[in-house]
Amino acid sequence: MAKNNQSLAQRNNIIRASVMGANDGILSVSGIVIGVAGATTNPFSILIAGFAGALAGTVSMAMGEYVSVHSQNDAQKKAEATQEKRLQQNYADEFDFVKDKYIAEGVPATLAIQATQEMMEADPLGTTIRERYGFTLHQEMSAISAGIASMISFPLGSILPMLAISLVTAQNHMNVWATAVSVAIALAITGYLAAKLSGANLYKATLRNVIAGIFTMIITYGIGTLIGGI
Repeated sequence: MAKNNQSLAQRNNIIRASVMGANDGILSVSGIVIGVAGATTNPFSILIAGFAGALAGTVSMAMGEYVSVHSQNDAQKKAEATQEKRLQQNYADEFDFVKDKYIAEGVPATLAIQATQEMMEADPLGTTIRERYGFTLHQEMSAISAGIASMISFPLGSILPMLAISLVTAQNHMNVWATAVSVAIALAITGYLAAKLSGANLYKATLRNVIAGIFTMIITYGIGTLIGGI
């Protein structure tokens, strides 16, 4: 059972990293290409800037995800070692901690004692880790898998704004408008997926993601226009 749970947790972690990587790719590169489009209408300059941003973002996102997940795993391992010492040195205190927590949550004292006894006899380390730190033993995430997922999804996400800004005519700023609309739609999708995975409010999370993208594009386009006018 633990093996299946670990596999599910790993899959969820890879999906999360993929969605966030794609989201960041869309958001970051759209800001770059729209900012450059505000300064110049040269399609080659815009595309090169977008490509450079996608390349730098891919490396940064992959390494950041790897380091983040690795740090989380290290923190969990440290918590496990600490908890093992606590159980060896003062088992009674750990028993009382779990029991008192259940009572504080509204479980009748008799039932809390019985439940604590059964769980502590079966798996004292797993029980106290779960109640003290809020995670389950042997479900560490794969830092390498998360890094690879981000490394693939970030450039995939960055393709959309680069294609939109490059393929649509620059006349009357149509390429900027096309990019803005396509990016807003894409961010709505990734925002929705991220909210589904995290259990956040779907409407608020999606709207927040889209607003962040629109704000980014407005700011970068404005700065690009100012620089281009100098």
